Amino acid sequence: MKRVLSGIQPSGSLHVGNYFGMMNRMIKYQDENELFSCIVNYHALTTSNDPEVLRENTINATLDFFALGLDPEKSTFWIQGDVPHVTEFTWIISNVTNVGLIERSTSYKDKISKGVIPNMGLFSYPLLMASDILCFGSEIVPVGKDQKQHLEIARDIAVRFNNIYGDILVIPEEDIDKDTQLVPGTDGQKMSKSYNNIIPIFGDESFIKKQIMSIVTDSTPVDQPKDLNSPLYRLFTLFLSDKDKKILENKFLSPGLQYGKVKADLCDTAIEYFRPFRDKRDYLSKNLDYVFNQLAIGSEKATLVADQIIDKVRTVTGLNYSTK
Repeated sequence: MKRVLSGIQPSGSLHVGNYFGMMNRMIKYQDENELFSCIVNYHALTTSNDPEVLRENTINATLDFFALGLDPEKSTFWIQGDVPHVTEFTWIISNVTNVGLIERSTSYKDKISKGVIPNMGLFSYPLLMASDILCFGSEIVPVGKDQKQHLEIARDIAVRFNNIYGDILVIPEEDIDKDTQLVPGTDGQKMSKSYNNIIPIFGDESFIKKQIMSIVTDSTPVDQPKDLNSPLYRLFTLFLSDKDKKILENKFLSPGLQYGKVKADLCDTAIEYFRPFRDKRDYLSKNLDYVFNQLAIGSEKATLVADQIIDKVRTVTGLNYSTK
């Protein structure tokens, strides 16, 4: 059994990309491994300074996780800010991290190119993510293609730290699902709230349908085969069994397929797929005492692990000055 860790920012409505790119894998991991998962509210501060929005988004993300199947009794689930060890750990590892390593972060450059106002939090985001991973002894980290570089940075930092201070930190391994490493949005780019191209999981069904019906398609005539690399095809296959994927593939490669009909079918499929989760979320939203209690338990469990690791780090770095 290995320790698996991942987290998600509380930055608004969860979408299909979040679920298939990371969350459903998290839920599967909890039955076979030691799952650590958190809502990374420190990270959310890099792009939002509205306290009420952050509070609301944090609770909503927690409800979403529980509704989608994460079991707090099978895993360790907490809010990042409830275990502040990661901020101390971030400072410690920043002193063994080459500036050039952080400057090469393509995620930072991409966000700036999209109009995000730069700040030091956004620039040092990979350091905080590395701390999230290393502070809890994570062995496996499921990531999407866009986060692969950040995990590589975490590995580089851990190796550098161990070269200086001894074999203290676990070197994490990536886990990338090739089928879902880059879930397309309605415009064909990576699905992201930043690009306004998401298909939400929860919320108003009419909006979900509107988003699905807006998926970009090409101008291939009805009597011609369609592109299997289109966002419509790639999104639809996420919901299908292998048998049904083959059926959809044959439809795309045969004359007569109408994009509008496929989109309508995807609307029905997606809404029904997530309906049980939507019902569970409604129930949890009316039982917040249970939710808050589970978060408190999760933060206690995560703190015990972080205490052990950071105590070793303090000792080898000399911060525990009374210990030889």
